[in-house]
Amino acid sequence: MLTSVKILPTPLRPHASAHRKPCYNTGMTNLVEAKNIHRRFGKGHLTTHVLKGIDLTVAEGEFLAIMGKSGAGKSTLMYQLSVLDTPTEGTIYVDGTDVLSLNERDATDFRLQTLGYVFQNYALVPDLSAQENVMMPLLMRGEDWTAAKRRANLMLDEVGLEGKYMSLPGMLSGGEQQRVAVARALAGKPKIIFADEPTANLDSVSGQQVVDLLTTLHREQQQTIVMVTHEPEYAEPCDRIVYLEDGRIITR
Repeated sequence: MLTSVKILPTPLRPHASAHRKPCYNTGMTNLVEAKNIHRRFGKGHLTTHVLKGIDLTVAEGEFLAIMGKSGAGKSTLMYQLSVLDTPTEGTIYVDGTDVLSLNERDATDFRLQTLGYVFQNYALVPDLSAQENVMMPLLMRGEDWTAAKRRANLMLDEVGLEGKYMSLPGMLSGGEQQRVAVARALAGKPKIIFADEPTANLDSVSGQQVVDLLTTLHREQQQTIVMVTHEPEYAEPCDRIVYLEDGRIITR
């Protein structure tokens, strides 16, 4: 159970459907600008070259899908763009900030203040209620307990979880847990939400509900979203789809 204390930060279709009108202003500023992104793991002859010179931008208000076969580098790319990992080579600007120049503490604060995350395994704290899971990043930002609680309840209402405030994750279905994760991502009013395979652990009905929720946020609130998925039907509402193959963006 959380206690009332302040927690401080720690140190669509593919392009063939180009005629589709995007739901964002194509003249908007790029929130993400990544150039020549390489990511290698290991050393010497054991080095694995996962990303091979990626150039990518994400416009403000855009809903972007990243697709590709398993092992293509989709999640690795998203981790670079979302400041959860550091590329071996290249430059990344997010909301005008050179994120690769940030130290660990500043990068943590940047993520808390600017970005929201939805992971395929939900990443909820099992001993905390839905309300407390949503409150946690707000408290880490230094927000008042009462205000954080009010905001958490509002976000849970927004994703259709009225009356589930005090439910532990184990008391919720997979789809409900993922909606708690979306509420947590929204609570801090992020510039960008990064969703890494948000439907991977859900049945088709629950998965579609989560994608519909993200689509509504995008269309009604102009929320910028970057989503990794391997399901073409879930990428259908996106403004743009980027395909990865063997660590490179390919044209379709």
